[in-house]
Amino acid sequence: MISKILIANRGEIALRVLRACKELGIATVAVHSTADSDAMHVRLADESVCIGPPPSRESYLNIHQIVAACEITGADAVHPGYGFLSENAKFADILDAHGITFIGPTAEHIRLMGDKITAKKTAEELGIPVVPGSDGEVRPENALKVAREIGFPVLIKATAGGGGRGMKVARTEADLEHAVATARSEAAAAFGNDAVYMEKFLGKPRHIEIQIVGDGEGNAIHLGERDCSLQRRHQKVWEEANSPALNVEQRMKIGQICADAMKKMKYRGAGTIEFLYENGEFYFIEMNTRLQVEHPITEAITGIDLVHEQIRVASGAGLSVTQEDVVFSGHAIECRINAEDPRTFVPSPGTITHFHAPGGLGVRVDSGAYQGYRIPPYYDSLIGKLIVHGRTRVECMMRLRRVLDEFVIDGIKTTLPLFQDLINNQDIANGDYDIHWLEHHLAATSA
Repeated sequence: MISKILIANRGEIALRVLRACKELGIATVAVHSTADSDAMHVRLADESVCIGPPPSRESYLNIHQIVAACEITGADAVHPGYGFLSENAKFADILDAHGITFIGPTAEHIRLMGDKITAKKTAEELGIPVVPGSDGEVRPENALKVAREIGFPVLIKATAGGGGRGMKVARTEADLEHAVATARSEAAAAFGNDAVYMEKFLGKPRHIEIQIVGDGEGNAIHLGERDCSLQRRHQKVWEEANSPALNVEQRMKIGQICADAMKKMKYRGAGTIEFLYENGEFYFIEMNTRLQVEHPITEAITGIDLVHEQIRVASGAGLSVTQEDVVFSGHAIECRINAEDPRTFVPSPGTITHFHAPGGLGVRVDSGAYQGYRIPPYYDSLIGKLIVHGRTRVECMMRLRRVLDEFVIDGIKTTLPLFQDLINNQDIANGDYDIHWLEHHLAATSA
């Protein structure tokens, strides 16, 4: 069994992992940059190691420093959280070479699903429905031929991409050349890889993702879906489980397809298979071979601790539940609270002068923030996640309305006012939205 886990991350996810470790009686090591020396996970960990200055490439992305921290502290496993090195196959290989357990999938599976073209081919081979698109990389010389075969509009996407970077829509033949060139340029700048591929552009889809967990031995289960359609610039803002758009039959069918695919792969650990959903059809987008930011809403409706499962599987103990044990109960919503101006979304680092987290039945706040904490300007602006659970979606929405009025964060600007606006919107109340809804709403309300 694993005896000491080094948490190779920061912020709320580092604290989330630390709490799971403590519940399992496992010692913890927090690593941090000089900018995060007063972070909550650093304060609560059994040991802490400074691994460099504020820039991520010199600290949280510095593999050699993290491995050295493992050797200094005797940590026999690393939990990468999400972001940073969580989907870095080289990191997983290096840890393995040093006899340190990577709490995540194999490096092989990270590589396989990390390249969008290979991932799509793999998904199709495993029986997962995919979006009509190119068979491989699209170049300027073959782009028009491929687009005509697919049919306009088309979406050009970076093969190594994520977060909307290297992603452009071409609605007509006249748009195509510029869209491909721009996507390739953005991809090269963001990922050091200018390769792009092409897919059919869906007009008003929802973003549905399926949570899976596998033991690496051919056993895998699904834990239902999350609806992540409320997005701004391809960044998720509000997530729900279950989706207001699906019925039980659809949920279980696509969930079982995903679980069966992971059994065939002998996938190890937690992962998420993401789809666009339109007119009753699911289309594979990508697979994230890590824990997701929005994992708490799945935990809320299943009662299953995903970090516990990750650690169990990495320890060789297998899954704690079978598919038959999974029971879905109620409805959950997560709001991502960012240190940003709620109108312009410009980051708002600074010192929190007053912090009051809401409470009550069915309320969870995942945040490393506290009164007097200074939010550094070097990292992602996410400062906390508000998770609310109710027996029904209506109850969940009512609870969220109450909780948003209780949440106080002073000294910086946050996106709390955005959620107070959304909770009172009739389309949101009806669950009637798609991946474009939020940007249209923001454009209309700012006009």
